[in-house]
Amino acid sequence: MIRVAVLGSTGSIGQQTIDVAQRYPDRVRVVALAANRSVERLAEQAAATGAAHVAIADAASADHLRTLLPDARVSAGPDAVAALAGLEDADVVVNALVGAAGLRATVTALECGKRLALANKESLVVAGDLVMPLVRSHDALVPVDSEHSAIFQCLEGERRDRVARIWLTASGGPFRGMSANEIAQVTVEQALRHPRWSMGPKITIDSATLMNKGLEAIEAHHLFGVSYDRIAVVVHPQSCVHSMVEFSDGSVKAHLGATDMRIPIQYALSYPDRWDAPVPPVDFAAIGRLDFEEPDRVAFPCLDLALQAGASGGTMPAAMNAANEVAVAAFLERRIGFSDIPRVIETVMERHEPFRASTVDEVEAVDAWARTQAAGIL
Repeated sequence: MIRVAVLGSTGSIGQQTIDVAQRYPDRVRVVALAANRSVERLAEQAAATGAAHVAIADAASADHLRTLLPDARVSAGPDAVAALAGLEDADVVVNALVGAAGLRATVTALECGKRLALANKESLVVAGDLVMPLVRSHDALVPVDSEHSAIFQCLEGERRDRVARIWLTASGGPFRGMSANEIAQVTVEQALRHPRWSMGPKITIDSATLMNKGLEAIEAHHLFGVSYDRIAVVVHPQSCVHSMVEFSDGSVKAHLGATDMRIPIQYALSYPDRWDAPVPPVDFAAIGRLDFEEPDRVAFPCLDLALQAGASGGTMPAAMNAANEVAVAAFLERRIGFSDIPRVIETVMERHEPFRASTVDEVEAVDAWARTQAAGIL
């Protein structure tokens, strides 16, 4: 029986993790749940799964949560959420927290010897140099992002020094094919209408700006030890090929499958085993064709901003990520336009002098600085 702590349980990945657990009650038991502020939903999940440990980041909601879950061990605050990652009762920690707030949980899980099923890519974006040395075995960190799960699987049995290039595929988002002028007029509702994937609002906006692909390139750089000049991004609107690895002899291994996040979540729990799929297999005849094209870097400048931050290294990705989180939140609140997102990020990056952080506290200080800068630019 695999005992799982789900951090960010009320979000899209968290809910799908619980769905996987409920499909395999003889293999997976949810022992802990954590969320930001969705009290009612969190209580419902705890009641449904029998999770004994529950944490909520919003301390003001703790008393209400305790009244709903009188028999559970309820804790509150960001530190309480991160502490669940080190829970003795848990074997696997699914970190589905949103943004840089997930860093502490990632560090705690790895330091405590848990398997980390990582959906919080920002942990590696902001502090990959600090996180990766904590990964002490091949199965200590299994990525949940569909692209990185695909690469992880393509690399099974392969020598890392034979990797020539990693190909990250992107759906292109809802605005694929639109000009920069057309994109400047889009609404929040249009940006949240992803053509392929069902995800939370923050990652859906990141997908629409192509920032998500830039963040994934930084994540791949740290996860697989590949330099940025050997990471290629290609738009693949069918989203059937989740990513590819090109080897030194010219061979390319691609991972193909349905666009359902329960598959990579399930794989992160079952690895190295494979369990039955939660969805019907892909009908390749029905797909008919697979298209690939270069991303439009003029219409979607966030991709290059993220790649520039990754290439700069040090604390620049942390500053870039914080600025993006502030800008995306402002767009979702309708305080800025879609095209203002890269403007805010670029301005913060221009103001930041990167350095090599040696502690999580230093990374979080840069994060706080960048958020203040971004808020003043909006």
